[in-house]
Amino acid sequence: MDGTHRPTRLADGDDLDAFLEDHAVALVECYTSGCSKCQAMEPVLGNVARATGVPVGLVNPGDDLTLVERFEIDSVPTLLCFENGTEVGRLAEGFVGADDVVAFLEANVPHAVDTERADS
Repeated sequence: MDGTHRPTRLADGDDLDAFLEDHAVALVECYTSGCSKCQAMEPVLGNVARATGVPVGLVNPGDDLTLVERFEIDSVPTLLCFENGTEVGRLAEGFVGADDVVAFLEANVPHAVDTERADS
């Protein structure tokens, strides 16, 4: 298994922009240090990346406060779905399981989800 199926830690907005530029479709979790729900999401997101083939990035907007305003982050964890660098979906319901995240991706970028992986 290669590293593209593991969540990628992004240091700041510049890293996020580069990540989005490298991937036509991507899922990004906005988290904060010390957030137990955010920490619990990381292995879930790794499973989602492996199951769907959608790249996952992790960014702490507390490390780059411009991200809070740019993406209107009111709570964490917040999942943002991007297509061609544009936000196309948002899930900000706290901890959610892998099935719910896969359903979120299927609803927002159905053409990008590898259904054969997601079904296995």
